[in-house]
Order: sequence, then C-alpha cells, then structure tokens
Amino acid sequence: RICVITLAEAHPLLQNGKTITSINYQISANCSRLQNKVSGKSKRGAQFLTELAPLCRISSSDGEEYTIYSCIRGRLIEVNENILSNPAILQEKPSTEGYIAVVLPKFEESKSITQGLLTQKEYEEVLLKRLNSSS
Repeated sequence: RICVITLAEAHPLLQNGKTITSINYQISANCSRLQNKVSGKSKRGAQFLTELAPLCRISSSDGEEYTIYSCIRGRLIEVNENILSNPAILQEKPSTEGYIAVVLPKFEESKSITQGLLTQKEYEEVLLKRLNSSS
C-alpha cells in the first residue's frame, strides 16, 4: 500500500547523459521535506501531500531545474537523504536505491490510485506514441 516515488525511465534527467548537480528538498522558505518527522503506527507528524505537492528540486549540469511532484495524495513517510550526498544513484539506480520519497496514501484511496496506474507495457506504448508524435 506504500508508494515509492522514483524518476520515470523517460524523464529528461535520465536521458542524454545529463549530470545531476544538486537535489534540494527545501520547497519554500517555511517547508523542507527533510523536516518531516514521522512516529508511531499512525505515522504522526508526517507531512500531508496532494498530487501537486512538490517533493524536491533537481538541478542538472546544463542549468535545467526540475521540480519533482508527489503525483499522489498521502502522508510523506520518508525522503531519500542518500541522494543528497550521492546524486549519481538517482540516475544509476532510479528504481531502487535512487528513489526520491515514500508516500503512504489513505487506505480508502489506495485502491483507486492503483487502478489508475499503467502497466509496464501500457507505459512503454505511451512513450512510443510520444516519441513518434515528436519526430
């Protein structure tokens, strides 16, 4: 029932040999995802995220900055602090050690979230259509 937030295979940061220069969990002057302190079975203290809540900002060597959004509603269980000191794992192992955050959706919403997800095959078809329409 937990959701691990990672970069999609097609994300620009994972294309064209870009290098990540920094990752910042400081979303605004008053909000840092690093300040998220979760305790107990009911995950008290966890920051609540909406689908459009920014998780972090990632800067690349070409000067581009990407804001990574939660994309799901739920409680922020943890952020991956390891990518702060070693941003390369975000690109080398994006779906395992290079995850961005872990979010716990509300129990009653978790079923509708998973029903709306694409399978790997459906995702690849979307990417193929996107690639064909841009060429």
